[in-house]
Amino acid sequence: MSQQGSRGVPAETGPAGRPDRLTVLAFLGDPATEQVLRDGLGDTVANGMDIRRGTVRTAIAAMSKMQTPEVLIVDIAGEEQPLHALGELSDVVEPGVRVLVIGDTDDVDFYRHITRGMGVMEYIFKPITREAVARHFAPLITRKTIGQEATRGGRVVVVMGARGGVGSTTIAGNLAWLLGVMAKRHTVFVESDIHMGSGALLLGGKTGPGLRMALETPDRIDPLFVERAAQPVAERLHVLASEEKLTEPLHYAPGAARRLIEALRVRYNFIIMDVPFLPMACNRELIEFAHHRVIVMDPSLASVRDTLRLMSLPNGPWQPQSPTIVLNRQGRPGGLTRKQIEDALKVKIDIVIPDMPKQLNESASFGEPAIATRGPFRQAIIELSREVGFVAGREDGVVEGAGQVTSVGGIFKMLSISKR
Repeated sequence: MSQQGSRGVPAETGPAGRPDRLTVLAFLGDPATEQVLRDGLGDTVANGMDIRRGTVRTAIAAMSKMQTPEVLIVDIAGEEQPLHALGELSDVVEPGVRVLVIGDTDDVDFYRHITRGMGVMEYIFKPITREAVARHFAPLITRKTIGQEATRGGRVVVVMGARGGVGSTTIAGNLAWLLGVMAKRHTVFVESDIHMGSGALLLGGKTGPGLRMALETPDRIDPLFVERAAQPVAERLHVLASEEKLTEPLHYAPGAARRLIEALRVRYNFIIMDVPFLPMACNRELIEFAHHRVIVMDPSLASVRDTLRLMSLPNGPWQPQSPTIVLNRQGRPGGLTRKQIEDALKVKIDIVIPDMPKQLNESASFGEPAIATRGPFRQAIIELSREVGFVAGREDGVVEGAGQVTSVGGIFKMLSISKR
């Protein structure tokens, strides 16, 4: 299978690329996994994708009677003898097939055994996310890699409001708090609006001249500059924000945003950026060189219009997946319904946050993150953290209700570990 199957035949000698066969054939055990796989792969499958309900045993029976696709995705969740089943599968597929596996085992030895010893090209475990599918499966299907520069260092997430006042700063700030304080990942919150931004105020952090200096004089950016410019909020959460006079416009130096991002990625696991989409070179570069874009909207017609415009922006070089759509203030009196919004956008909403004006207004007034209180807002931010690439490990205390968000072992963590 894949790189070298049980027969010892390299994948390159297989009949990959034949026009008479499917690009992707998948056997999945549940509808939730199927939907995430479809969303994560998007339009990347050239010659079609056939998804069928079933297990690895279903795949074995089917492959003994039909032509092998270029890529075979199998679900081994619930299988009592997954290694034996994958061995049987290797006997009925052509040696050049690229096999991708989804399961429910988060063990490092298991991962190494099936990828290094059995020829499986990649493995991800449930519950899977669009981000995991786009990052780990899509490049193996399209044979297009994102590049090493995108994978080394911290993960950059841009949170954009479809328009002003939809709550993007609140969501970005609470996401940063979850990652830096609750999950104890080295995290920096970047407020790109140097004149009217309120992210530092929301988190109880200090502003300073560092962000403006970085965007105007990129030659000054180095590790020491980053250490001094980012202000601490907690042990592993920092804020990089300015509060400049309205009479002093930013004189942006082209390329400064990317240089700043590269410096921050050396220091932090996660860089959460609150970026209003205004037609400015600085904002465009911050959005372009993020790994993941999050669009926050509210249930209004104007927000739907502007979300469509943001969705039409081309993906940056580090963005294999489509943006995550967050519908904030759902249920607000006079607002559109979720179905009306999804019909207009022609995509499913990924995260829904109900209208909670009292809780969020109190949080903003006292400078205390709303995520500190259990409830639907906190659960939505936890779900968003998974969408953008965070997976809680056994040492993480990110818990909601009775169970942990998810349990992950070592190599399976999808976040990028910084050098520090």
